[in-house]
Parts: sequence; structure tokens; C-alpha cells
Amino acid sequence: MLKNVAALLLDEVNPFELGVLCEVFGLDRSEEGLPVLDFAAVSAEGPVLQTHAGFTISTPYGLDRLEEADLIAVPAGSHFIDREYPEEVLDALRRAVERGARVLSVCSGAFVLGAAGLLDGRRCTTHWRHADELARRFPRAAVEPDVLYVDEGSVITSAGTAAGIDACLHLVRQEYGTAAANTIARRMVVPPHRDGGQAQYIQRPLPRTRCDTVGDTLAWMERNLDQEMTVEQLAAQTHMSPRTFARRFQQETGTTPYRWLLRQRVLLAQHLLETSDETMDTIAGRTGFGNAAALRHQFVRSLGTTPNVYRRTFRGPTDLTEVA
Repeated sequence: MLKNVAALLLDEVNPFELGVLCEVFGLDRSEEGLPVLDFAAVSAEGPVLQTHAGFTISTPYGLDRLEEADLIAVPAGSHFIDREYPEEVLDALRRAVERGARVLSVCSGAFVLGAAGLLDGRRCTTHWRHADELARRFPRAAVEPDVLYVDEGSVITSAGTAAGIDACLHLVRQEYGTAAANTIARRMVVPPHRDGGQAQYIQRPLPRTRCDTVGDTLAWMERNLDQEMTVEQLAAQTHMSPRTFARRFQQETGTTPYRWLLRQRVLLAQHLLETSDETMDTIAGRTGFGNAAALRHQFVRSLGTTPNVYRRTFRGPTDLTEVA
């Protein structure tokens, strides 16, 4: 049972991510029937730490406090993706996992766990902006950039900022049950569980690669996303055989015609959901999905959430009129 929690702080720590850990694990909510955890903020680099927001944090706890923790949580920090970490910090994290404790990272805190070798052979995540760098620096880790958090038993990693809340509530739900997690979520005025993953929050502008052969065809496809397209039709436009066209398309875009087209249609659907009051059927027609059911199916497959939920998330109730 989770009883003792230590937040491991490094210089340039992010206050919000630290605040998430304090809010979930560090507050006395015994009047609501919740357990009181022994919580401490532990400094890895001296009694006074700089935050990335320009103010300092002081704490009396040093690394020895980690030895009694059931959970060591590592919040994000500025420059965490490219800095070095004290070896004694990494040793403490490794010892914790070896003795059966759990470690949890929020956002770029995953780079600390990676430096300790705790992501090797494990699935993990971080903020989508840092996912490629995490995979590059720790090639033995299985980075999943589209999810909100990953629970690998002794190692839990979460995506950017608010996804840390999701991971912490997940851990509370595991340890103390759904009612406890729901009570904390209500106090924080956040959903106890969010559908989908961080795929819906990733900003993906259209790739502008050098396309010597298929560039004109790509431009035509962008202008005609509502039209049916086959490889044979696209190949005819470029005066190639379908096989040659598919091969050149893959070489110049890094993906297949079908996947490229699907991605552009989803991107257009996202744009229309964010900026218009058009119905789902209208959006489905404009994006080439045909009907609302097909739009929903492909949207869920690509982003892990439904078009209606996406629209509410990125527009807000005051921006919406009655749409079907």
C-alpha cells in the first residue's frame, strides 16, 4: 500500500508539475475519508533550488529521504532533456526500483528515469514535443508518444503537464480505489479519467518535404480531399505506373498514399471542428469520409477520441451552437 511519497526535485524544476504532485499526494484530506500520506519534497541539488519560473524553493530533505519512499515522483524541469544528472540521484532511483518502490515521472521527468536506465525494455511516454528526443537518447525504451501515461508496474511515465494529473489519479485509483480517485479529482475540479491520449493535442502541421516527382500531385490531393482517390488515378496524373508511383511517393513523403491522404483528411476535420459549426455529416463530406460514422471511426483510430469530444475540448461550451 502506498504510504510514503517523495517528490524528487532538481534545479530548474517546473512549479506546475511539482504542484500536481503536492496536490494529489501531499494534502491532508482525512476529513473526506482519504488516507494521509507521508509526503516530502526532496532536493537532489542543495537546500535551495531554482525553478524555471524565476523563484526558489527550499526544503530540509536530502536524498536520504528517498530510501524510505514507496513512490518517488519526478516532476518536469527546464533543460531536463539535455542536461546531465548527479550519479547519486540515478543510483537512488535504481535502488528504489530494486527494493520494490515505484517511480513516476511527469513530462520531461522521464529523461531522469531514462538516465537511470529505468526505461530500458519498458514502454514509456513524455510530452509529445520531446518524444523523438527521448527515443533517440534512450533507444532501448519503447516510447509511446500518443498516450497520456504508461504504467509499467514499477515505472510510471506521463505526458506533458496535465497528463501528470491523469497518471497520479490512476495510481491513487490502483492503491485506494475509484472512490478515492474521484474524490481528489472533484476537489481539483478535473475529470477523474480522460478519454483518448495526447494524440489529440499534438500540433501536426502539414509536412513540407522536398517532393520532386509527386509535389504537384500532393497539392492536387490537398485541394480535393473530398474526392475519391485511387493509386491508379494518382499514378495516371504523374504519368507513372501504379507500382512506380507508390514507390516514389513512399520515398519522397515517407509514407503511403493512403496514409498520407488519411492524415490530411483528419487534419482538415480537426480544423473544421475547431473553427466551424458545421454538422458532422457536412464535415465528413468535406473531408472525404462520406458520413459521420466513417468520420468518427477514423477520428478515433487516429486521435483516440471522438469528433464531438474533440470539438468540446478545443472550442468550449460558450463557442458552440447547436450542431448535430
